[in-house]
Amino acid sequence: MSGVGREAALVTGGSQGIGRAVVDRLIADGLHVVNFDLVEPTVTDRHETFVQVDLSDESALRAALAHTAAGRPVTRLVNNAGIVRPATIDLVTAGDIQAVMAVNLSAAIACVQALLPAMRAERFGRIVNISSRTALGKAQRIAYASSKSAVHGLTRTLALELASDGITVNAIGPGPIATALFERVNPPGAPATQRILETVPVRRLGLPEEVAHHVASMLDVRAGFTTGQVLYVCGGMTVGLAP
Repeated sequence: MSGVGREAALVTGGSQGIGRAVVDRLIADGLHVVNFDLVEPTVTDRHETFVQVDLSDESALRAALAHTAAGRPVTRLVNNAGIVRPATIDLVTAGDIQAVMAVNLSAAIACVQALLPAMRAERFGRIVNISSRTALGKAQRIAYASSKSAVHGLTRTLALELASDGITVNAIGPGPIATALFERVNPPGAPATQRILETVPVRRLGLPEEVAHHVASMLDVRAGFTTGQVLYVCGGMTVGLAP
């Protein structure tokens, strides 16, 4: 693994969208980043190690994690990878739920388990789970919203379990962010997209770099007194809603 001398972070789903912005920001902040993704990034930096892995394949994921953990201590983790299978309660299937939970929840737990020994040995760790505003509820997102609500429970429980080890665990809940995935589902200029923008008090989409900024802040060594929290980066959409 390159980047000798730099502390290391693992980012899942770091090749595109929010994950890519996080990788770029962490490299700029002086970290070496290990990027677990099924898709190879368009551009890589010498301070990035790309590992091609299907996070829904538990055996493959745990093998990749074991190899990474054996290479150098990784004390920062961003569980960013996620999938969406839109469906109402009438149409969602057990397969949809299992597929979404495998990536959005189970993979995150596997990553934590693999990196915990190094964090505990260093008496330092930072874990950030990427959730979603959708955890507060959104129509046609039965599996996805359920998985992100589970991420909140995981975040709070891990925060309590790991606090005495010097490890903090927090979550970021993005609102609508201008990524290729968002625009594929919500074409610019479409009436449905305009309705979404009208629900955002700042009247625009968020940028991946804005989410990455808060992720980087929570990963910082100076963020040791913040744990078990969910921060919504949503342009004000969640103001007045129950957490």
